[in-house]
Amino acid sequence: MPDFKNLTLSVENNILTITINRPDSLNALNVETLDEINNALQQALNESGVKGIIFTGTGDRAFIAGADIKELTELNALNSRKFSENGQEIFQAIENSEKPVIAAVNGFALGAGCELAMACHIRIAAEQAKFGQPEVKLGTIPGYGGTQRLTQLVGRGKAMELMMTGKMIDAHEAHSLRLVNMVVSSEILMQESFKMMSAILQQAPIAIANVIRSINSADSFDENGFQTEANGFMNCCGSQDFKEGTSAFIEKRSPDFQGE
Repeated sequence: MPDFKNLTLSVENNILTITINRPDSLNALNVETLDEINNALQQALNESGVKGIIFTGTGDRAFIAGADIKELTELNALNSRKFSENGQEIFQAIENSEKPVIAAVNGFALGAGCELAMACHIRIAAEQAKFGQPEVKLGTIPGYGGTQRLTQLVGRGKAMELMMTGKMIDAHEAHSLRLVNMVVSSEILMQESFKMMSAILQQAPIAIANVIRSINSADSFDENGFQTEANGFMNCCGSQDFKEGTSAFIEKRSPDFQGE
């Protein structure tokens, strides 16, 4: 994997960790960093040695504290739609990744940071993490899919409250709202994230990809979720992994999935 200006990448046991590395700005997302995330993601999806991806932030203060405010001040009615659509496209690529993606939220996940975390398939938060969509305080709204994903995760009424007040919530409240899957101490955040990812990677890759695709279709207006599930079931049952998994169960041994 190549070097990036605003990201630090490392691969261990087929797990790629993408660390947002802009500590002087609390890892805020500017356009350059967003493009680097997209490039790193596309390379990871095409790299056979990468089976899963973890996003986190540098330091213990911020996952991603939001978008770059200086860049936001340059937006107007002419260029803001493209700005929003670009971020939506990149976050949709994360959400639709056939390789599992976990957000290890180590601190502030505000605005675009909360939106990126929500685009990941699973969120594990350190106890000091904070979440929020405070865009109304700047006179705007979330633009990278936050209005849609927060509603899907916590429900319409709570999403209305959080986005209309700009309220920030702590990790435990986020967990009670089902915004995050797990809350752990900061000392074991990455350990638990790797543990979760390792458990996922023990399963059949084709099955994991079809779980992601089928669950994502549940909130889609463009496809029938039940049909997507049936198609995914068919794809799995025609795979070598399915034959291996069922044979291993009958033979009372651990399966050796190859993603075929």
